[in-house]
Amino acid sequence: MPFLIQYPRRIQAGTVNQDILLNVDFAPTFLEYAGVTIPSFVQGVSATAVLAGATPPGWRKSMYYRYWMHGSHHHVHAHYGVRTERYKLIYYYNDCLDQVRVPRDAEGKAPAAFDQHAPEWELFDLHQDGGEMRNVYHDPAYQTVVRELKTELTRQQAEVGDVPYPGQD
Repeated sequence: MPFLIQYPRRIQAGTVNQDILLNVDFAPTFLEYAGVTIPSFVQGVSATAVLAGATPPGWRKSMYYRYWMHGSHHHVHAHYGVRTERYKLIYYYNDCLDQVRVPRDAEGKAPAAFDQHAPEWELFDLHQDGGEMRNVYHDPAYQTVVRELKTELTRQQAEVGDVPYPGQD
């Protein structure tokens, strides 16, 4: 998602940066710009250097995300993934994970938003397919990328205290 910011005293007009910023980076960035000490409990990292055009050594090369709202609101199935500058690996586990609180009709059926579906993987090469129209997960030419991104996915899940969906291959 694009992030646009204007701050003439610290960011040169027309600066474009392709580094990965996360929404958790917004608070520490704004706090640093305001001259406020960033509390230790605040997630994320200040991106003031990145926005000024000086990417710090060790700046993230990938990001993890999780979408929990299985089938509701946006009609998107539950999934998580990892994205780099070039690739996006997504695991649709397709389960609301809350079968206990799922509302049921008189026959005991759950609404369609809570239907469980078979899990599936998607991999997109954003350089070759910016519109994400061709899933290359099963393409033999991408199997090294799949292994590397699955390792990165597991690393990032552990970093934020998340766990893989049971049975994820």
